[in-house]
Amino acid sequence: MPLQGLHSGRSLKVPSGSLVVQKYGGSSVADPEGIRRVAGRVAAAHIAGHQVVVVVSAMGDTTDELLELATRVAPSPRSKDVDALLTTGERISTSVLAIALASLGIPSRTFSGSKAGLITDGTHRNAHIVDVQPAKIQACLDHGAVAIVAGFQGRSRKKGKITTLGRGGSDLTAVALAAALGAAVCEIYTDVDGVFTADPRVVPRARKIDSISSDEMLELAASGAKVLNLRCVEYARRFSVCIHVRSSFTMDEGTLIVPAIHDPAAGPRTPSKEQPVITGVVRERSTAKITVAGAPNDAAGISLVFGVLAGTNANVDMIVQNTSSDGADRMDLTFTVRAADGPRVVEALEGARQIIGFHRLHYDEQIGKLSLVGLGMRSDPHVVAKFFKALSAAGINVELISTSEVRITVVTRAAQLDEAARAVDAAFHLSPRQEALTLR
Repeated sequence: MPLQGLHSGRSLKVPSGSLVVQKYGGSSVADPEGIRRVAGRVAAAHIAGHQVVVVVSAMGDTTDELLELATRVAPSPRSKDVDALLTTGERISTSVLAIALASLGIPSRTFSGSKAGLITDGTHRNAHIVDVQPAKIQACLDHGAVAIVAGFQGRSRKKGKITTLGRGGSDLTAVALAAALGAAVCEIYTDVDGVFTADPRVVPRARKIDSISSDEMLELAASGAKVLNLRCVEYARRFSVCIHVRSSFTMDEGTLIVPAIHDPAAGPRTPSKEQPVITGVVRERSTAKITVAGAPNDAAGISLVFGVLAGTNANVDMIVQNTSSDGADRMDLTFTVRAADGPRVVEALEGARQIIGFHRLHYDEQIGKLSLVGLGMRSDPHVVAKFFKALSAAGINVELISTSEVRITVVTRAAQLDEAARAVDAAFHLSPRQEALTLR
């Protein structure tokens, strides 16, 4: 793969003739000016000799507006009907972009997710890709035209029904096509300049990261970084797709997310000299903590709890089991879920209280997660100590802890989350001129 200067901040070099996938989000195609700007970028890539596949989201807030329309017509519309409605937003974007490209003399063809060959498992509103059959896209490219694909959608394998991929579905569409077509790079254009060491709204001097491994980006996305969807990063990591996150409003280079190339027999990887020990700090507010207190302290009790959770389709994150104050034969099982899923999970657990046999249920959505991410944690034993020292010095109370090879995550009070992020950012010197920052 023709990548140069991955850890030096130099530009990504893609030879003429390479296949490039570009994805533009809703903010990038929100209005006629944005559409024309995107068309200019696509035209430039085409004229430079690249084969170009463009994946577009719905314009601006179209998806939210369509969803609101559906619920105003009927409080609980059928998921399959909602999917059919929501996909129209992306199809409008493809047609408008094709008009703009035609005005620039650039040939193009438009594709729905179904025609582009995105095959899904058939789950409405949050489908998963099970296959990509891009023969029609490749034929379009072979004829010298730009392929414009509606993101966020596909068709089910068994019945051929229209399905949507859920939040971040257009990113996922772009990465899946890049993998299937063997693209040199998948460019994700958005309204931010790239991936930062911290949220610039909280840490004003947060630094844009020039390049980051797919392992680190996966942890950042899982910890709540909004710039890329978790499923998109997982897909890119699995199929070794290089992603370039950049702004559609400037010509600046963004952040390269580089596939990890590693031989398991070689043992753990260590960061290069140019690669920082710590990549960034991420905060996540949309989290709720649930404690099932006084449940039977055995494998069957745990199985029952998570069997109920599976039925809600809620993703469980951090899990902690403790002996309950109700007795040695009882346990308290604490875990975190997305706040949006919390009420549904609580209702399901309360409905199964007698079956599970627990005594009490505690629900807390006034919490937040703070994560420190970096490959260097594998080789530096001082990172954990420094992390908790910074939190202690700032008076941050830690309620739950979770770790991986490249991540430490803690749960704390939501009101303390911003202060915790600034304290950790300062401790690890993630942003320049830390002395100018004031912890508030």
